Amino acid sequence: MEIITFFISLLVLFASLYYFFCKIIPSPRQQVAGYQLPPGSTGWPIIGETLEYLRTARNGVPEKFIADRRKKYSDVSASSAAGTAGSCKVFKTLLLGEPMAMLCTAAGNKFLFSNENKFVKTWWPAIFQKLFTDSTNLEYSKVTIHNRKAIFPFLKPDAVRKHIGVMDQVTKDHFGKHWSLQDQKQVIKFHSLVKKYTLALSSRLFLNLEDPQVIAKLEESIRHINEGLVSLPIDLPGTNFNRAIRASRKMKKEIDSMVAQRKNDLMNLNMIDREQLENAPQDLMSSFLLETRSDGEQLTEEEIAKYLCGIMLAGFDAIINTLCATVIVLSQLPEVYDAVLKEQMEIAESKDEGEFLNWGDIRKMKYTWNVIHWNVYATHKNPEYFPDPHKFDPSRFVGHGPPPYSYVPFGGGPRMCRGKEHARYEILVFLHNLVTRFKWEMVFPDEKMVVDPVPFPSKGLPLHVFPRI
Repeated sequence: MEIITFFISLLVLFASLYYFFCKIIPSPRQQVAGYQLPPGSTGWPIIGETLEYLRTARNGVPEKFIADRRKKYSDVSASSAAGTAGSCKVFKTLLLGEPMAMLCTAAGNKFLFSNENKFVKTWWPAIFQKLFTDSTNLEYSKVTIHNRKAIFPFLKPDAVRKHIGVMDQVTKDHFGKHWSLQDQKQVIKFHSLVKKYTLALSSRLFLNLEDPQVIAKLEESIRHINEGLVSLPIDLPGTNFNRAIRASRKMKKEIDSMVAQRKNDLMNLNMIDREQLENAPQDLMSSFLLETRSDGEQLTEEEIAKYLCGIMLAGFDAIINTLCATVIVLSQLPEVYDAVLKEQMEIAESKDEGEFLNWGDIRKMKYTWNVIHWNVYATHKNPEYFPDPHKFDPSRFVGHGPPPYSYVPFGGGPRMCRGKEHARYEILVFLHNLVTRFKWEMVFPDEKMVVDPVPFPSKGLPLHVFPRI
């Protein structure tokens, strides 16, 4: 009992000292005169409003965190930093140890995406600085420009279109291996299987890797890293953050060895016959190794491994959870499912036996793309831009679609995600194969997406699956 009392006293003392030195005695950054901060609250010391955000996220309504604060601070004066009375456009908060301003309008999105290095300076959060060890020594803007230039040749639209056939092949292989039904109606865990699919495809396209044991190791590392990215940066044994640091090092070491081996293979191929380089693997790793930068130098093995780790992490959970959310919508809205099925069956019936999907087929999947469910909670559930925002309505995206910068799942302007087309094709190819080969029913019809710490279906999305005859 005395030990417990001691630790409670120590915690109270620490919180009191933190509050005194960080709140009562302002830091130099807080003492800057002439700036008016938006309304809001930074909540508790260190943790801020993180617990409240996670509570709404776990209940499947993270947009409520924003809506509640917009309503709470809606009585600000017209001259305040938040904008006109009755409409709070920005508020301050503190999440995961980082103070921040939450911009809640299309104008706010445009300001962020269009003013980098003018009015907005991007930076590495503390979590990134520890997880990716060399980031503290690099200027974010320079690194970002360098990264985007290095990756663009592989992810530009013309290049990605060449991958559609491979995407379709990998998808068909996935369904053949993991969805082979032992009886007419089988239960599968969709969330688990779609993770296998997403990582298998990324490994093939980015690393030319098909070894299931190595892919399983990467999956474990990615899972720990993603959990650590949205945790408090407390590096103690047993915490998500500590596991993420160790997983990041492990993944980097694994990809380092792959890059070294691939470089050897390409050099040997070059020494035998330069023309054979045309038949070298067409994955991102090989592209990096064969590419020469604008300054005439080649990327180092360390740079390549770092880029590959980043791109493997970038779209992993986003694609998985988009597919999960889409399957839930198709299960719960029969009229939407029927329209998607009609569109996809017309494409399937136009293909010859054994013929893979191509760019022309993707262009025909317009309704399916409108159905795909993305969430950026500040504006995507905002009734100012989306009347009846909780109603699922793919027609919102027909014609001119939503107002500019109100719907930004891939960013916008100069900050548009370079992997947008890759993600779009991957999702559409998977859905094409799913709806044309199988029918399904949700085991838990009311299951929904929650966030803890990243979005996922609350029960793993088990499905009763049976083949389409």
